Amino acid sequence: MERKDLPRVMEIERECFPVPWSENAYLTEIHNRSAYYVVACSENLVVGYAGMWLVMDEAHITTLGVARSHRRQRIAEQLLINLLDEAMHRGARRATLEVRESNLAAQSLYKKFEFTPVAIRRGYYTDNREDALVMWIEDLRSPKFSSKYQALKQKLAEELAKFHSEERTC
Repeated sequence: MERKDLPRVMEIERECFPVPWSENAYLTEIHNRSAYYVVACSENLVVGYAGMWLVMDEAHITTLGVARSHRRQRIAEQLLINLLDEAMHRGARRATLEVRESNLAAQSLYKKFEFTPVAIRRGYYTDNREDALVMWIEDLRSPKFSSKYQALKQKLAEELAKFHSEERTC
């Protein structure tokens, strides 16, 4: 993610989240050495984004959003893979995130990638005091995770190869 991406990121942010982050928050994040933010593009347009913090040996996924017009096209999966690949590259052993209890689609995606619910943060979301489900991958280096993760990546790559041949740059 770069500064030039922020106008479109902010449009998607407002589409996806009842209490959006500010543009200044994203500016701070993209200059934070402990953070990693990425965009997904289609036909030179930002259609999704994701980010995480890397603290010690943990990756904390902070955000993941996809434009309504581009949902159900596996973009969230690609973004999540990008984050997890980068987390492992930087030495993360575990990954965590919070997700709204009502966001079953996101929970399904995270469970597919071996995130397991471990706790509830009561009243976490400020707009309506909704609880957050805390999800973890306990060991990104375990043979069980690695095997499943590589299989998911391979399957996604094969499926997307059928539909996408364009360069995915903005």
